[in-house]
Amino acid sequence: MKFPDKSQALEKIRDLTCLSDILPTGYHGAVSAGVGPGTTVYVAGAGPVGLACAAACQLLGAAAVIVSDLNKDRLEQARSFGCETVDVSLQASIADQIDQILGAPEVDCAVDCVGFEARGHGAEAKNEAPATVLNSLMTLARAGGSIGIPGLYVTDDPGGVDQAAKTGSLSIRLGLGWAKSHAFYTGQTPVLKYNRQLMQAILHDKIPIAKAVNVTVIRLDDAPKGYVDFDKGTAKKFVLDPHTMLAA
Repeated sequence: MKFPDKSQALEKIRDLTCLSDILPTGYHGAVSAGVGPGTTVYVAGAGPVGLACAAACQLLGAAAVIVSDLNKDRLEQARSFGCETVDVSLQASIADQIDQILGAPEVDCAVDCVGFEARGHGAEAKNEAPATVLNSLMTLARAGGSIGIPGLYVTDDPGGVDQAAKTGSLSIRLGLGWAKSHAFYTGQTPVLKYNRQLMQAILHDKIPIAKAVNVTVIRLDDAPKGYVDFDKGTAKKFVLDPHTMLAA
């Protein structure tokens, strides 16, 4: 993809690097969940994709964007650009926390930016529970709502918590989703479908994505430490600069 103006692109290169994956993925989750002007949205997961999704929801005109996570630093990062937050490690249910924010325990749109490595809620927050997020979104999304699922689910997970999880077989309350007439959208993001319009949004200052996901540029030699920090849940999106372009 070519940028219209090189100097303008270099000024925003931290933002434009997010076009490679996380911004289109977060945006796709928001679009497939039906996010639009005036909608209320619940985004599960405050990692880079979840934060990108939250920023995309704001771009699409959502009235309220609520982001959940277990990691307090990532929740603070979500609040830094105007999101409400839900701490799923608390004993208070997600529905109760959303009720305190919106005055109702449900949202118009829900997005799963966690995937198969989901954890439980409350007292079970430290335990892997692959179906937790999907089941909670069916509970929280209003009847007739859509659920976007850019979070990764797999057919093979050797580290799964049980035999079913190891083959991607999850205990999902499909009956609840059916009863509420939910629409589910899954699968890999068609990144190229969104690249040009998101590039224009960045270049015209409509979405400060580098700020939202806390882009942190590091040298290639620092990549191993970056992976360690990311695995620990740091509230940063590392961008590698192997040729020290930005330093220059």
